[in-house]
This record gives sequence, structure tokens and C-alpha cells, in this order.
Amino acid sequence: MAISYSLMHSFYAFRVEVMTEPGKEMRTGTTTLGLVCKDGVVLAAERRATMGTLIGHKVTKKIFRLDENLGITTAGLVGDLQALTRYITAEVELYRLKRGVAMPVQACSTLTANILSGRRFFPYLVQLIIGGVDAKGNHVYSIDLAGGSIPDTYVTTGSGSPFVFGVLEDRYKEDSSMDDSLDLAVRSVTAAMKRDAASGNGIDVVKITSEGYFEIPDEEIEKRKQKMKLS
Repeated sequence: MAISYSLMHSFYAFRVEVMTEPGKEMRTGTTTLGLVCKDGVVLAAERRATMGTLIGHKVTKKIFRLDENLGITTAGLVGDLQALTRYITAEVELYRLKRGVAMPVQACSTLTANILSGRRFFPYLVQLIIGGVDAKGNHVYSIDLAGGSIPDTYVTTGSGSPFVFGVLEDRYKEDSSMDDSLDLAVRSVTAAMKRDAASGNGIDVVKITSEGYFEIPDEEIEKRKQKMKLS
């Protein structure tokens, strides 16, 4: 594990050296999460994009639909994230066209991991969560820039992830309903936005069930925040 971490750290340092002036460090930040519940999967993210200490954009999309049963959250370098998401979406659509069925979640995670592993010597600077529903159940996978793919019941990425983990460790229950899980996702990202300067400017939430992929309206998110008394 120490060797793997050291190798990944070297990749990051190399890309930082290329893209920034000597003596200056490039930092990126975000907060995303994915969690499994008994009715499906919930994905959530805030909307802020940063360039060092500058807030570069306030309405950044960080959750993308891959198919009716699949979604992905993105953290890292924006150009890499957008290119990789287009790539994966095309592969998922080709899978459906060739086989007549949706790609399973594990297959999508493995495909993405293989793409990243193939670029390990000039990697995409990304940290991803793939979540979805298939015949085997409800799943979320955490995927790192070196191609590591790990299934879990909940996972979070980005600079705000320590704050999200604090909420999830305390409140997450695997048999929670979709409604309770949506509340938990909103609560978790809100906690991160209060303490992480690189996270903010609103929340996007998606639910994926056997019936499809659904984006939660801003009005509903605000109602949930008011119900839970989150400022």
C-alpha cells in the first residue's frame, strides 16, 4: 500500500510541476458522495470549481448520467474529467446497442478502471464514484487515478470528504429508505460546504432506482434542508 501511494504521489507531483510555475503548488477541491440504500443509489456533489484560492466557477456539473441505471461523480482536473466521462458514456451506449441490455455496474467500474490503468504513466487526474442498479442489486464503486476499483456501501471523494465521512460514519444505515438516504446526502454535503473552502454554491443530488436515473430539483433539496434545519 505504501508503494502504491508513493507512486500516485509522484504522478501528481509530475503533473503539478508541468502545469504550474516553479515554487507554486496547484490545489483542487470538491465534495462528492455515493451511497447504497435498499431502494437504489444516491449520488451527490456540490457545485464549486476552484483554481488555487480562486473560485473559478459556481455552477459546475460534477454528476453525470451514463445510462438509465448508471451515474458517475467526478473530482479532479476538469478537462480530464470531461474527456473521460465522454469516453465512458460512449462505451456504455455501445454496450447497450450491441447487447440490447444496460451495462452492469461492476462492468462499468472495471472498464473505467482499465482505462485509467492504461494511462498510469501519464494519468487522468481524477477520483471517481460510479453508482448504479442492475440485476445483482445496488452498487457504488470508488475509482482512483491508477485504476483501483473498490466496491463499498458508501464512499466520498474530494477535499470535503473528511467532513462527509464524519456524517456518514455516524448516520448511515444500509437498509435506509430512498427518502432517508436523500436527506443524508444533503446533510453530508452541507456539512462539507460549511468547513471546506473549496466546496460550496449549492448541491446536486441524483437518485438511481430500478425505474431509472432522476435528478432531484433544487426546490426539493431546499425543502429537505429546511426540514432538517440546515442553514
